[in-house]
Amino acid sequence: MQLRKIYYLMLIIPLLFFYTGCSDDDPTDPPVTVNEAEVLVNYLEANGNPVTGFAKMVKASDVDANINTGGTWAIIDIRDADTYAAGHITGAVNVSQKEVLDYYEANNLETKEKVVIVCFSGQSAAWVNGLLWTAGKANTYDMKWGMCSWNPATSGSWTGDNVNNSRAAEFVTDATAKPEAGDLPTLETGKTEPTEILRAQVEKVFAEGFGAAATSSDAVYAGLSEYFIANYWGEADYSWGHIAGAMQYSPKEAFTSAADLKTLPTDETVAVYCYTGQTSAHVAAYLRVLGYDAKSITFGVNGMSYDEMPGDNKFNPDTEIHDYTLVQ
Repeated sequence: MQLRKIYYLMLIIPLLFFYTGCSDDDPTDPPVTVNEAEVLVNYLEANGNPVTGFAKMVKASDVDANINTGGTWAIIDIRDADTYAAGHITGAVNVSQKEVLDYYEANNLETKEKVVIVCFSGQSAAWVNGLLWTAGKANTYDMKWGMCSWNPATSGSWTGDNVNNSRAAEFVTDATAKPEAGDLPTLETGKTEPTEILRAQVEKVFAEGFGAAATSSDAVYAGLSEYFIANYWGEADYSWGHIAGAMQYSPKEAFTSAADLKTLPTDETVAVYCYTGQTSAHVAAYLRVLGYDAKSITFGVNGMSYDEMPGDNKFNPDTEIHDYTLVQ
């Protein structure tokens, strides 16, 4: 009997080692997979929803007044170093557009009342501001009209050929309906936490530069069928006239998951335009963080139908160009 027990025990022991070895080879915790875009959108919309806060701008007159009363605001000038050296706002620091996020964090700029981003025309600064705002930097702004509004010597971007009526005769009044809602873009950061996904996407879009987020009206008109065109105006101005085929998306409302965000295509370039190109640059930055191939049409309708455009967002040299101090 004792020999029989020993015999059975000898049979069982190898089997125990076998199953133990197999269990060590099998993963006990399968990798977690998430729909990164859904996670990101839900997080952003639950924490202030950046797109409902655009446009975040200050006027040149506000910046000048702050300087003259103590200068508590931080000013970041993202123009090239040579242009900055030739003349800039008192106290402005020259930072490459791709390095603004790192500079902001390294210098604790969250403690400032306002952080104002300036560039030539206001549009690349708006893109930077859009990314900072999306990243949760609540005190950032871009200066309306950029350095063009600061001094006649820096006004070239808005006083040249960029303001024109080249497309006035091509605007239409027929409305184009939005498509049915679909899916969000596919994000592949490899992260699962919303803050990590957000950070990875913001850093990615910063690295791309504003050039990836901008297009011209000439480029759009050269291939209208190649773009999904989003008119970022209210319904009344859209009814006045718009690019043929453009669909109307209401500012601060449309690009949310509860409204029309998912009507944007994930397999086409989305060209967003507004009056000036600044608000559309904010929006393009936000949409690119979500994974859309979004681009802002530079100079907006100021660069397509200046004389006829509605609203009060025309660049008027007589009222918008100031004579504020430039330092070297």
